[in-house]
Amino acid sequence: MSTPPVPERLFALRLGLSNNVIELQTCDETGHACDLLASQASLSLDIFSRELDPALYDRQAFLDEIARFCKQNTVVNVRILVQEPTRPAREGHRLIDLSRRLSSKIEIRQPHADYRSWNEAFLVADGCGFVHRKFSDRSEGTANFHDPTRSRRLLDFFTEVWERSEQHPEVRRLYL
Repeated sequence: MSTPPVPERLFALRLGLSNNVIELQTCDETGHACDLLASQASLSLDIFSRELDPALYDRQAFLDEIARFCKQNTVVNVRILVQEPTRPAREGHRLIDLSRRLSSKIEIRQPHADYRSWNEAFLVADGCGFVHRKFSDRSEGTANFHDPTRSRRLLDFFTEVWERSEQHPEVRRLYL
């Protein structure tokens, strides 16, 4: 079964340059926008997700971009907030496995209970580009590869939650 083609409007987007609001209608479009942001990021990636969205973040294309991002850049920061990490951890989510191998570059935390009912999801790259889904259980959302103001609002919320979060025991690296 082949995947549907990604619309051409998503190919020319450049992080830090393309200031267009892109409406994302399908999981494939949202996944492609996440891949593009990860492939163009040079400093940071911040992900806020309910269950680490396997259809977006447990795909080989995305995982390859995250691994490349972490290995090519000496000072990088991948922060991931997962509201419900138990199921992805138990089901062998590959991004969790990657975070265990690259624990100095990728950190996964679970938000404090005060934030667990928040139902949005987003990825922010380098503090200027984002993919945002108003409802975390749906594929539809928006992307913009150069909107520092909206990206900053998302990152301010992310940082507020990050500072009140902790590592979940099931996503930590186990040393034997």
